[in-house]
Amino acid sequence: MAAPAISQPRSSKTESYVDNKRKEDIRHANIVAARAVADAVRTSLGPKGMDKMISAANGEVIITNDGATILNKMEVLQPAAKMLVELSKSQDAAAGDGTTTVVVIAGALLKQCLSLLGSGIHPTVISDSLHKASIKAVDVLTAMAVPVELSDRESLIKSASTSLNSKVVSQYSTLLAPLAVDAVLSVVDPAKPDLVDLRDVRIVKKLGGTVDDTEMVNGLVFDKKVSHAAGGPTRVENAKIAVIQFQISPPKTDIEQSIVVSDYTQMDRILKEERNYILGIIKKIKATGCNVLLIQKSILRDAVTDLSLHYLAKAKILVLKDVERDDIEFITKTLNCLPIANIEHFREEKLGYANLVEEVPLGDGKIVKITGIKNMGRTSTVLVRGSNQLVLDEAERSLHDALCVVRCLVNKRFLIAGGGAPEIELSRQLGAWAKVLHGMEGYCVKSFAEALEVIPYTLAENAGLNPIAIVTELRNRHAQGEINAGINVRKGQITNILEENVVQPLLVSTSAITLATECVRMILKIDDIVTVR
Repeated sequence: MAAPAISQPRSSKTESYVDNKRKEDIRHANIVAARAVADAVRTSLGPKGMDKMISAANGEVIITNDGATILNKMEVLQPAAKMLVELSKSQDAAAGDGTTTVVVIAGALLKQCLSLLGSGIHPTVISDSLHKASIKAVDVLTAMAVPVELSDRESLIKSASTSLNSKVVSQYSTLLAPLAVDAVLSVVDPAKPDLVDLRDVRIVKKLGGTVDDTEMVNGLVFDKKVSHAAGGPTRVENAKIAVIQFQISPPKTDIEQSIVVSDYTQMDRILKEERNYILGIIKKIKATGCNVLLIQKSILRDAVTDLSLHYLAKAKILVLKDVERDDIEFITKTLNCLPIANIEHFREEKLGYANLVEEVPLGDGKIVKITGIKNMGRTSTVLVRGSNQLVLDEAERSLHDALCVVRCLVNKRFLIAGGGAPEIELSRQLGAWAKVLHGMEGYCVKSFAEALEVIPYTLAENAGLNPIAIVTELRNRHAQGEINAGINVRKGQITNILEENVVQPLLVSTSAITLATECVRMILKIDDIVTVR
């Protein structure tokens, strides 16, 4: 009977042995997995970075240099590594550019954390010092920044072209950078000068031509043909445009049923009714003087029938059908008109006015352009061209990054140097600050400072320079007080980066550092993974 008594654990006040091995293993596994993800995108950092070719399961191929896109398409299974994917997404949302940078910094921090954990420092201590160091880092960056005015178009273009330089379409940066700047500046609302909604900049892609043919259209562009049924007009001057959300087609019964018509006279009557119904609608439309119709795609039934198109063509009304529902808001904002949901509400004050609506042949298809819109809303449309689908998609992504960079500058009007200069300066100042701190904190901050050197190191490595020599020389220059000395990848040496016009918005760097440290702190705090089946 005494056997069960012995097997009870010794409950003494000094419980000595706690199994920490598993926790360390899990932390180690998490850090290794997350670093593997960071190393995957490391080679695509900077102007000389390589591109990744992503082949999806459905046979679609993407060539890209954008960190967020690469990570998004990667099938990451390890939960901690997924956090890095989310990290680059949040950087994409916050700043739009620097998606590769943020992951690379996180990877370097994790590497330092491994060695700190190996020295037996408690994860919470590391996490807290990281937090302090990141706050200090943001202060240092802000002190380095140069204020910029929105009227200073040159600086905006410089920062946009710096963003484009690392992309596949970098040779077109002289064309795309001013285009991005103009597109963003045209949608800035004077009432709310520091807010930009990028949904007001619409990017329309059309295959054919080269990226050189990309243009900004002051008006609207539809990647569709005008409906050519019954020879309707394809060009209208002094257009009055209506955006309608109802159908110009005979009504359907509410319930699923079939009507059997046995008599020819009754059949005639049905057709006559249909005709009168449609003609009634079209007369109401014509009465307001409207001569361009944009018809929303309908779910219930065909928005227009051949018969109604025929009558619309006779009434000399240009018809554009199958407008997507998501575009309606953008269209009405641009045209400064209201969408019309019912024929009874069709009034002249709901129409938009434009000088010209015409169909233009482009590439292998046709597009519809609306130009010269009277009191146009604050929107802009960019028509992107490219020789194949891969270039086209990548041009769109690069343009989006450039637009985001300009948006960052509108939100927070400060520029800092690029080319690894801010990172080395941070590393130097944090290193000096670490000497003042006492205890474990100083030790942690010092390794945080070392981790930041990964950016210039990787830039040099990707450009085929000798990274150790370059980074040492950089440190030396910064120690002598040249704050803006950075790696000039084109010349392969260290120069003053601001003079080379390599600049980036302050927001990109600060958000990269805060987001990366936040992500690393979360990974550090995890000590167990529980799978729930």
